[in-house]
Amino acid sequence: MDWRSHWKAGVAALVAVVGLWIAFVNGDRIPLLGSLDLGIHGFGHLITSPFGAILSFFMGSGLQVLVPFGLAGYFWFWQRDHLSAGLLVVWGATSMQDVSVYVADAPYQDLQLIGGTHDWWYLLSHFERMAWANELSRGIWVLGLGMGLAGLGMILTPMAKAVWKWPGAGPGIRLKARGPARVREPRAGLEEN
Repeated sequence: MDWRSHWKAGVAALVAVVGLWIAFVNGDRIPLLGSLDLGIHGFGHLITSPFGAILSFFMGSGLQVLVPFGLAGYFWFWQRDHLSAGLLVVWGATSMQDVSVYVADAPYQDLQLIGGTHDWWYLLSHFERMAWANELSRGIWVLGLGMGLAGLGMILTPMAKAVWKWPGAGPGIRLKARGPARVREPRAGLEEN
């Protein structure tokens, strides 16, 4: 890894940390990404509407999360660009946090919507599982945070490997410790029982 790659990874790690902080600590949407998530959410409803209401209501949030993770898979497996894949995983994680807020709002319906029915109110009401809103929301939030930290790890791992391989670091170090040249004889009077 050359210095440019370190610089890119450092900037990407900073962007990832700021994004995760905004989403998971402040509980806010990421500027611009929040709008993109909203557009993808609406598109998820649009393309799945011919397949029934339940799938359409679910795929708003579903596509909002699947798009960044799908792009991350493309960059990881086909492009071998782990930095971009890591950033996309972080984006997917922030989308999951956004979905967790939406799920938690289902019993109250306080969020301002663009129009129509509250997706998660409809889904949880349809299956008579409104009491699950809080636990489902918390599970999505925790999974999202884990994915976000994994994305940050994907960004930092190549840098850590490069640092590990620098001369004088890592397992290549040969310690010169002085020790006994030979094993000593036990002292007189100390016998094993």
